[in-house]
Amino acid sequence: MSRFDVLCIGNAIVDIIARCDEAFLADNSIIKGAMNLIDAERAKLLYSHMGPAIEASGGSAGNTAAGIASFGSRSAYFGKVSADQLGEIFTHDIRALGVHFDTKPLDGTPPTARSMIFITPDGERSMNTYLGACVELGPEDIEEDVVADAKVTYFEGYLWDPPRAKDAIRLCAEIAHGNGRETSITLSDPFCVARYREEFLELMRSGTVDIVFANADEAKSLYETDDFEHAVSQIRKDCKLAIITRSEHGSVIVRGDERHDIDAIDIDELVDTTGAGDLYAAGFLHGYANGKPLDVCGRLGSLAAGLVIQQIGPRPQLSLKDAASKAGLG
Repeated sequence: MSRFDVLCIGNAIVDIIARCDEAFLADNSIIKGAMNLIDAERAKLLYSHMGPAIEASGGSAGNTAAGIASFGSRSAYFGKVSADQLGEIFTHDIRALGVHFDTKPLDGTPPTARSMIFITPDGERSMNTYLGACVELGPEDIEEDVVADAKVTYFEGYLWDPPRAKDAIRLCAEIAHGNGRETSITLSDPFCVARYREEFLELMRSGTVDIVFANADEAKSLYETDDFEHAVSQIRKDCKLAIITRSEHGSVIVRGDERHDIDAIDIDELVDTTGAGDLYAAGFLHGYANGKPLDVCGRLGSLAAGLVIQQIGPRPQLSLKDAASKAGLG
């Protein structure tokens, strides 16, 4: 029996979340709706301009690990923090959720990563991320027994920005496949796809990655097309299983000749889109690791995403296991 359902690997980041108007984004040269990588100096500048903020442990794959645990599945996480205050916050938060996290922290330099997330009135989030300690994640941080004992190893495309993380991910894929396990990537961001298009396609076509998560914009960027259906037709050829999310239009799941179109759930109010894709992946992977049919996996993803966008912050505030039970998906 596997010790873990899903191992998530990503940039361990503390989110600092504040509301702002459209003018703030323009005045501070922030690209709306994207994840903008920044240096330490710009991080200090933007922090000084922020209004009242909420600090919470985040990072794309960390949010997914938290969601998987909230569903009642067994999750683990690899990610690099520093031995500083934000590192302690991140470590406490993710362990308190029941996620296995034992990556050795740095000695304080560079500091733990942080992402300043600005939420506009339409609920869109614009992220400005200083990677800090994240760039130090490397092969020496891989717990081989955890990888071998996880049904699926899932990692974020953002990891292709820190150079040594690529070696760590390829090592994980080798271990996972050597133990009959599967690997998965989320493409993370259309700009990330543009930076690493050929490398992502190689990961898929070589079988290094078995399962791909993307939103519609990322899928279209991957194949340099404006035609969503063309992107779907291409991605199904390049990987064993692909899941493409479409915000309020739900999601599409393809595996070979099989296709499932999944509806989004009805929501009362869109508050904050931060973590929507991360929580969709959590719901899907929870279902997948527990042998649910693909359409049920998609409905679990829609449920988690729909709940998280009705709150501030990317970590579920209510039990997703209870929500799934009430929705008849338990």
